[in-house]
Amino acid sequence: MRRHMRGGAKLWVFFIVLAVAAIAAAGVLWQELNRFADAPMAIHPDAPSVVIPHGAGFNRIVDELQARKLSAAPHWFWRLQAERMHVTRDLHAGEYALRPGMTPRQLLDDMAHARVVQHRFTIVDGWSFKELREALDKAPVLKHETAAMTDAQIMQRVGAGDEKAEGRFLPETYAFVRGDSDLDILKRSYRAMNVLLKKAWANRADDLPLKTPYQALILASIVEKETGRADERPRIAGVFVRRLRRGMLLQTDPTVIYGMGAAYHGNIRKRDLETDTPYNTYVHPGLPPTPIALPGKPAIEAALHPAAGKSLYFVAKGDGSHVFSDTLAQHDRAVRCYQLKRCSGGKR
Repeated sequence: MRRHMRGGAKLWVFFIVLAVAAIAAAGVLWQELNRFADAPMAIHPDAPSVVIPHGAGFNRIVDELQARKLSAAPHWFWRLQAERMHVTRDLHAGEYALRPGMTPRQLLDDMAHARVVQHRFTIVDGWSFKELREALDKAPVLKHETAAMTDAQIMQRVGAGDEKAEGRFLPETYAFVRGDSDLDILKRSYRAMNVLLKKAWANRADDLPLKTPYQALILASIVEKETGRADERPRIAGVFVRRLRRGMLLQTDPTVIYGMGAAYHGNIRKRDLETDTPYNTYVHPGLPPTPIALPGKPAIEAALHPAAGKSLYFVAKGDGSHVFSDTLAQHDRAVRCYQLKRCSGGKR
């Protein structure tokens, strides 16, 4: 009986020792897991992000992370950490930034909350639609869907029907994620321009010689190309509005340049001013048939809220600003001074 009791006691001691060892091992594992979860990953500066493809299961996600050698920890450490965070089934596809000092815990949390990398594409005020297309074709990360499309096909795809493309896209900086396409950017830009133009037209100044929002867009595009100075846009718009009211030719060089297309090589000659194109405002009265560029919001606001005044002319001074004149005689003197360098008394 005593021998049997001694054997039972030894068995109990064995189980106790085993339990203590298991607890100790679990404690060590817990410490190692914490160390793994909060240790900075090995991030290479030439690979600042990781892409998780759509449809990837947890094992494939971890395979991708291990292939990047972000951590030397075994596969099951990632699973244990994800289980501990309750995100094993909640990791989203996409591109994730790998920031210096980032830990596995932070990366898993980003994936669980779909904090994907936001890229940016800027449409510059004053670009032509041709320049916009060229920039989109060169943009990295974006999927390129429009390269083989005509302008008309693009307009159909963005929901614009038979509208002409020039001027219809709002210059702005657009955020996008990997997997978005150039067509996605164009759709957003087209919608943004429609919203802006509708609101601006509803709040326009009274008695403008503009019948439609599209005419406002055309005028804004001319203002955009005439000056990059914020303080001058309303004044230049005022000149054009007064000329339109009086039935005067607009005589603006940017429209001539646009009408010349590929024939323009940096200079406008006298014969270019006399060449009959639909965009030559030295030949045709009123506005040209379409915008000549993509006007930004400030140019649109200027076209619809032109500055009051009497000036009917302006000429570039060569420093980015302009001289405004009320009469042709004043304008001729300004042209001689700033364009022909023949200022009276040698002063400018």
